[in-house]
Amino acid sequence: MKKSSGKLQMNLPRVRRLEAAGFRAFPSTRLVYDGTWAVRLTAGNPAKRLNSVTPLDPGDTADMQRRVELAREKFLGFGRKLIFRLSPLAPPPLEEHLDQRGWSRFDESLVMTADLGRLDYTDTVDHVPLRNAGKWVDAYLQLSGDPADRKPGLVEIISSIQPAVGMFLVQKEDGEPVSVVRCVCENDLAGIFELETGARHRRKGHGRAILMSALNWARKQGARTAWLQVVADNEAAVWLYESCGFAEAYRYAYRADPDTQA
Repeated sequence: MKKSSGKLQMNLPRVRRLEAAGFRAFPSTRLVYDGTWAVRLTAGNPAKRLNSVTPLDPGDTADMQRRVELAREKFLGFGRKLIFRLSPLAPPPLEEHLDQRGWSRFDESLVMTADLGRLDYTDTVDHVPLRNAGKWVDAYLQLSGDPADRKPGLVEIISSIQPAVGMFLVQKEDGEPVSVVRCVCENDLAGIFELETGARHRRKGHGRAILMSALNWARKQGARTAWLQVVADNEAAVWLYESCGFAEAYRYAYRADPDTQA
């Protein structure tokens, strides 16, 4: 895995655009704003992105302690532990505030982008996206090992997405799923989600193949830039994305409230 060479030159308008695209491509069932702090909660899916507070303006620092307390009350009422998701849009004083109160920092993640016009599609196989969200989710849950009871919540989320969604699945003749990926196309942006390959099918090129099929589909829909989110220490995944033409745009990390029990 290539290491980041120094601090990235941050383009905050670009970060804002990608963050907004992420909200629309992976929508929470409840979204409220406290100033420019986006408070996202989702009963049917425990994903951190869907159950966290994401500040969207580095200058929004008024009444931080009171607002943290209000967020804690909302999360407790929802049966969730309060989590902040801090990107380059988060106010530095908020990070210091959480540091001073012992909030843990975990799951640093990369947001990576690729210019779809510069990728090599020579060996890419065209796949027709599935229309059946339930079938796709069944395959994803089988490959990821996530509990089967998460199906209704994930189907609901996918069904509520407004931009175009491409759900890709490669399976064997007997119906065994091999790889899946979901792509959300919105104007010139294409977001990549839930790329999974079955354990016994890994290191055979299946992940790369289905990813390139999804990116080629997005390009034909008019997208020019692809983006995705990946945990920074998942070296195999980061290597795959870099080898396909993705590069780091910015990072974010989660902060967990030490005083809240879900």
